Amino acid sequence: MNRAHLIMARFDAAEYRLCRQLNRGAGPRWLRLLFRSASRLGDGIVWYVLVALLPLMYGAAALRPAIAMALTGIVGLLIYKWLKQTLVRERPFMRHPGITRAMPPLDRYSFPSGHTLHAVAFTWLAVESFPELGWVLIPLAALIAASRVVLGLHYPSDVLAGGAIGGALALLAQNFI
Repeated sequence: MNRAHLIMARFDAAEYRLCRQLNRGAGPRWLRLLFRSASRLGDGIVWYVLVALLPLMYGAAALRPAIAMALTGIVGLLIYKWLKQTLVRERPFMRHPGITRAMPPLDRYSFPSGHTLHAVAFTWLAVESFPELGWVLIPLAALIAASRVVLGLHYPSDVLAGGAIGGALALLAQNFI
């Protein structure tokens, strides 16, 4: 086991209790349905629709932000796929029998959360250019991020890392808006 795997194993053990509490905390059926729906939206469809709709809603003023969002999405995808293949952190439900999987994951490994990375990056960039979208996008991004832990698909540090990477990419992309 290499150094990165040992570090991830330590994080897994340290985060297990919190991860299990959050996973069990969404027991009511309506709450699980809410988190599953948010997670499905975070699969990408909501962001593709947002990028396509911005120019329709705001005209030429939205072209640069939409292009920046699309490019940020591609770069984010490449970064998180590389990190997942490099660090190979197993998902919580795979590693800990006390954590239940509420829906199937899109891929095998958990670090970082690509859903959170994209939710933060796209929300940041959209709200930077069009603040009036914040009342919808900010709660949606938070719900997507929370859903990943509640559904047993990610550890809290996966979500924090995804958010940090998404924020960093959004900051870089702001130079092009």
